[in-house]
Amino acid sequence: MSKIENAKTYLGKELENIFFRPIFADEGARELGIKVMYNMPAPTRLHFWHRPEDVLRKYTSAGWNGSASAERYTKTVELQRVKAEMSYSADEYFSLVYDSIAQSALTQLDDLTGTELEAAETALFRNAILESVRATMWLGKTTREGVLNTFDGFLHRIISDINSRDIPAEVYESVTTATAVTRLKSVWDNASEELRNMRAEGQLVFFVTTDVRDAYEESLEAADNEAAYHLRQTGPGSLMFKGIPVVDMKLNSYLPRCYDLGVSFILLTDRRNLALALNTGDFPGSEVRMWYNPDLMENRQRAIFMAGCDYLLPELVSIGYAK
Repeated sequence: MSKIENAKTYLGKELENIFFRPIFADEGARELGIKVMYNMPAPTRLHFWHRPEDVLRKYTSAGWNGSASAERYTKTVELQRVKAEMSYSADEYFSLVYDSIAQSALTQLDDLTGTELEAAETALFRNAILESVRATMWLGKTTREGVLNTFDGFLHRIISDINSRDIPAEVYESVTTATAVTRLKSVWDNASEELRNMRAEGQLVFFVTTDVRDAYEESLEAADNEAAYHLRQTGPGSLMFKGIPVVDMKLNSYLPRCYDLGVSFILLTDRRNLALALNTGDFPGSEVRMWYNPDLMENRQRAIFMAGCDYLLPELVSIGYAK
């Protein structure tokens, strides 16, 4: 046990480079499927430049006849200070951390180094934080009691704005195999012309709950043609509707506890319109600490950082949901 009792603290650049950047930059950001803003100057702001529609003018031999300046839309992402804490008994720690290490063919369990143990423990905690942040960025609501309440997520912000801003929305009863295509098409039809015109840029996406994805997949399989037969044999791979990816938000385990938002969602937007912001550098007290508590015989982990998310333009959002 002595080798895993040594306390480890990540601060400053070590906190950024070893712990957070591997999960919230590059591949980690791509897996989330949205824009991730890590350690941007605080307060973190989203920017969108809207170019003038017509910049051409008739040529004259002299003088200035320029168009209006490009419009800049700015939105400040509210960051909340959050804390993640986990603890394991000695037996739990052994089964979780040592099992992770044992997956490597090069590992000698009777000659483990502190570095290997530290890497396995760090990966375990990092993955738990990533999943919690991912779920909260979709379903977070600070006024909710109990679960996913550290910062407001995309769905709460969008639904809250529906009545006060021009956001196309459809409230439906449920999604079935017979209605899946209709629901997706309705969200597409309700989208603004500006959003629909961005399809050629390849950044549009339907973010959906699992019931929508499964119903849409089943509707494709139900067709009586060669493509449907192939789908039944090999699986759907990446589902598309009108050439736009249909991506499962994977929130089934959380939705029953977040019923205040709804039970089913279809969100059409541009990936760049959604942004998650995290900061571990501009606020005092940010740290990751892992240590052994001999009194309770527990291995403990704690992370303190800032997190928040928001969407930028309501014109780039179209949503359907079931209450």
